[in-house]
Amino acid sequence: MRNMSKIATLESKFPLLAVENNCIISKDADITACFQVHLPELFTVASAEYDVIHSAWHKAIKTLPDFTIVHKQDWFIKENYEPGIAQDGLSFLAKSYQQHFNERPFLNHYCYLFVTKTTKDRMRMQSNFSSLCKGALVPREMRDKEAIHRFMEAVAQFERIVNDSGFIKLQRLSEDDIIGAGEQQGLLEQYFTLSRDAGTPMQDIALAAEE
Repeated sequence: MRNMSKIATLESKFPLLAVENNCIISKDADITACFQVHLPELFTVASAEYDVIHSAWHKAIKTLPDFTIVHKQDWFIKENYEPGIAQDGLSFLAKSYQQHFNERPFLNHYCYLFVTKTTKDRMRMQSNFSSLCKGALVPREMRDKEAIHRFMEAVAQFERIVNDSGFIKLQRLSEDDIIGAGEQQGLLEQYFTLSRDAGTPMQDIALAAEE
């Protein structure tokens, strides 16, 4: 049987257009600010402190404009423990404690938060929606520089409110953190390769009748 499938590159199927000013821009002109979230250790927060954390999230989300999507993503990766024996000032007991867990497997947790500015039309989009049905490729709201500026101010206020709670720390991801730089693996590459190893390759795979 002859293979009639068409070869497509990963870039052509990728829904993202570019990464500019530490933001991800999709092909539908959605703008996303990315954060790494540092949460408190498990079983270290009391019920009253949980109420403070919940209030901080609630207050921060209320500052965001309409048609904003907040997406929290948790990664659980099996890793081997690497002790910090090279640290200065460690006592004999501290070094023994670090060596005891050396290279032992454990489940590491990474948390990311994505705040996306979209439009009213995008929020009610259906599966049969096509760019042929739109009057313009870029939504009117995304062509308004003032609206984008207000969104970035809201994102900065969102970050400040959460960090002021004292229990959660939001760290804004830079362009290098998102797309990588040199030997440094970016967040997008980690997502597609399902690996945080710097040596994991990222390339297109071509499937044809001859291969």
